Amino acid sequence: MPKMIFVNLPVADVERSAAFYQAIGAVKDERFCQTGAAAMLTFSDAISLMVLSHARFADFTSKTICDARMTCEVLICLSEDSRDAVDATLARAVAAGATADPTPAQDHGFMYGRSFEDPDGHIIELAWMDVEAAMAAMTGSAAVDA
Repeated sequence: MPKMIFVNLPVADVERSAAFYQAIGAVKDERFCQTGAAAMLTFSDAISLMVLSHARFADFTSKTICDARMTCEVLICLSEDSRDAVDATLARAVAAGATADPTPAQDHGFMYGRSFEDPDGHIIELAWMDVEAAMAAMTGSAAVDA
């Protein structure tokens, strides 16, 4: 069984956040949902996002929950299959209430990335990369630097 990742995010409104992430392509897994407290959203067989009310999130840590609009603890990056898919997901996110490109868009030819800020202020990056071209670019730059 491949390793899985479960990203847990504290949110102000679980249902709003679940609807937001469904709008950009996540699938809600009702088996792991509790109205007003938790919702599990799956992006792939290996990536799931748990949106948790602040009260539920506090059950897992004694640390202060930061305001993601004011501070940043993590940047989450989701891969996309193409440049067009990056732009399409970003468009869906904006239509669902996100702010586009809180960080600068990146276009390195072999890699293309954009980002959005969700309704709670969490920054989600979207990236496409041509791995072979990226490896060739890194190998070429390493040779130049030597």
